[in-house]
Parts: sequence; structure tokens; C-alpha cells
Amino acid sequence: MNAYDEASLDGMPGRPRAATPLAGRSGGWAVGLDIGGTKVLGVAVDPDGVPRHEVRTATVRGLDGVVTGAADAVERLAALAGIGVGELVGVGIGVPGVVVPGDGSVEHAVNLGIAGRVPLAAHLHDRLGGVVPVRVENDLNAAVVGAAAATDGAHGLAPDVAFLALGTGVAAGLLLDGRLRRGVRGSAGEIGHLTLVPDGLPCKCGRAGCLEQYASGSALDAAWPSTDGRPSPALVFEAAEAGDAVAVALRDRFAWAVGSAVRILVLTCDVGRVVIGGGVAAIGEPLLDVVRAALLAESRQSPFLASLDLAERVTLAPAGVPVGALGAALVGRGTYA
Repeated sequence: MNAYDEASLDGMPGRPRAATPLAGRSGGWAVGLDIGGTKVLGVAVDPDGVPRHEVRTATVRGLDGVVTGAADAVERLAALAGIGVGELVGVGIGVPGVVVPGDGSVEHAVNLGIAGRVPLAAHLHDRLGGVVPVRVENDLNAAVVGAAAATDGAHGLAPDVAFLALGTGVAAGLLLDGRLRRGVRGSAGEIGHLTLVPDGLPCKCGRAGCLEQYASGSALDAAWPSTDGRPSPALVFEAAEAGDAVAVALRDRFAWAVGSAVRILVLTCDVGRVVIGGGVAAIGEPLLDVVRAALLAESRQSPFLASLDLAERVTLAPAGVPVGALGAALVGRGTYA
């Protein structure tokens, strides 16, 4: 049995189409892989920057498992595109860890079973026969490139975008002046550990009141544990919609915290767009509505904030578009090396 779930993405709802290529991204076929702690999601992107084929498979932890799984995914995607691996213009990988973009090394990728520093790009390059360039990027950095491409389409990448990931924690990928902003030690965008509530809820980082204790999926999991296996964020929003007073208060506090993250990103980087992604974003428009409402409420108290149009800068990552893998493919072309 084939270990991969495969799909052709032509014409699927929410997918970029050939009629609206991603401006400035022309070239040959490229492959992008979004490698997480549980799954590998890969896409083959055509010369216009449109994702055409997709594969999913389980992540195998450890360096050899990650490299083998990545190589298998690249080979399968190239075959789906009808070309050889050597005909790809590049392969990009997004991983959760600290990445040295110059040499493609990764460290602290504990979710992948990789603790020390390893030359991941070199290992995959060799496993693929040395016939295609391989570039590695932090997963949020790859996601902001993909989110910018997916939301701007034929208009080209907006120069200043933040991808706000709401999942187990809270962090952002930053595209500023059209370039990835990684920071001196790769920690740019780690806003989840800014203090939101002085002397607030304890955080695993050792401090208290951190943003991610209020604006993450984990925060909702802790406050409203699921009893039926469904995601807690969805349950909270459903209960709030049904009028449960406790759920309404929790939802509104969550919206305020996410709005605070948006405000932080705009005030520090003046990004033109904040794209919300991550697991919590699956709630969809109800999430966007309450976050915008929270931002508007704060703006009514401050002419300065009102002048920034915070609510208008927020959007959701397009449903069904694999922004992490798409961004990794664009990174793989060398544009953001």
C-alpha cells in the first residue's frame, strides 16, 4: 500500500490557479516540504509558482528518518510532475528549529528528534544524488513566504507581511521589505514570550503572563479541555455562539490576546498584513470576526491606534492552501536564501 496521500491541486477550492501566477516567481518546477513533528506535507510548484501536486506522509523522527522521508517525498512529487529530480530548480524544507540559512544546518529541532546541530540540507542533497539544490528554512519563515504568495497571488508578494501562527504556542514569521527577517540568532518573531499579563499565568519558559498563555491553542485546551476528542478552540467558539457565558468570556479574552499579538506586530514592524494561521485558524471567519472586533474596540479608545487601521490589516491564511510547503518551495528556488 502506498504510504503517501497524493492529490492533484488543479481547480481545488482555495488553491492558487494557473490563471493567477505568483508574480516574480517564474522558473522551473520546485518542491517544498513542510516537515512537522507528526507529518510531512509536500507540494510540487510549477514554473509560475502554482502548487500542482501534494503528498502527505507521517514524519519519522531522527535525522535518518527525516532525510529518508524527505527524499521519498521529493522523488514522489517529481514523478507526479512528470520530471526527474535533477530537473527541479530547487527543493526547500521548512522545519521547526533553529536554522542556519547559509549552510542549511538545523539545531534544536526536538519535535523531529534532532537535538544537536546537523547539516540537514547537505544530507538531503546527498540522498538525492547531488543533482538538485536544497535549502532549509525555519517553518514559520517558510510559512510567511507562502502566506504572502497565497494571499497576494498575481499582485506579487507584499513587502511587509507577518504570519501569526496560533497553535501549541504563538510566534510569527516576518517578511519585511520583501526579505525574510530572521534576526541575529534566528529569534525574530518569537512574540509568544512577551509579557501580556503581569504576574499572570505561569509559562514553561519560566516566566509568567506570556502572550502564548492567552493567545494559543494550548491556552484554550487548558481552559476548556475537550471531552470528545474535538479541538478545544472549536468547542469554545461553538459554546460561545450558543450563549454559554463562560465560553463567551473565554472567547473574548482569547480574541483580545490575539488582537494584542496583531498590535505588537504592527507597532514594532508596521506590517501591511498579518495573516493568521496555525491550528486555531481552522475556526475560520468566526475567529477573524472576534479578533477584528477586539481591535476595533481598542482603537475606539485611541486615536493613534484608530489611525493604523489594525482590523483591516488582519486576514486568515487561505483555507486549504499549504502555505508552509508552498513557501518552502519558493525558498527552494533561492529567492530568500
